[in-house]
Amino acid sequence: MTLLWRLIALVCIALGFIGLLLPVVPTVPFLLLAAAAASRGWPWLDERLVSHPVYGPVIVRWRERRAVPRRAKWLATWSMGASCVIVWFTPAPVWVQAPLPLLMLGIGIWIWSRPED
Repeated sequence: MTLLWRLIALVCIALGFIGLLLPVVPTVPFLLLAAAAASRGWPWLDERLVSHPVYGPVIVRWRERRAVPRRAKWLATWSMGASCVIVWFTPAPVWVQAPLPLLMLGIGIWIWSRPED
């Protein structure tokens, strides 16, 4: 089981790294998932993530209060809006384009309902 948690943590870190490079892929949610997986099967990695100077405080606030910084809320909102616009102008099928704004709206409402710092 430890190996599975380590694999999940590594995959989430890789997706978070991709999020640093691509604006439509989030970084912090993947790092939160990586930290959660690491805390179950890889204490060394969990400590590294929590002590990271940029992302560590975000992980700690999430664990303590399920808090999302206001800046992250705005970034997520703008990214989701941009993603909807970008998908609208692609040849994606209508069954992908149509529900996407509703999905993003639901996620946005959930994000903005979280406490802040």
